[in-house]
Amino acid sequence: MEFLKKPILTEKASALTEKSNRFTFRVEHKANKLQIKTAIEKMYGVNILAINTMVVNGKVKSRNTKGGLVTGRSPKYKKAIVTLKDGETIDYYANI
Repeated sequence: MEFLKKPILTEKASALTEKSNRFTFRVEHKANKLQIKTAIEKMYGVNILAINTMVVNGKVKSRNTKGGLVTGRSPKYKKAIVTLKDGETIDYYANI
């Protein structure tokens, strides 16, 4: 089972990467820290110091339609923030 879905490339994630050598990934909801660690080390060939995981709740979305106001939620997802050893980096585009 593949535990990594995709890297998160936002301004906040880029600031974390530049400032403290931390990379952000969207991961499978059932994956634990050990599974995430082995998947990242195998895919990118790096040494990991720490992993922080969190479940991000979906945002409430609403729109106006002919039938009235329709509200719903975007789905929740699990996010992993990975701290690497000094001098190591992840090139997201190398494994395409």
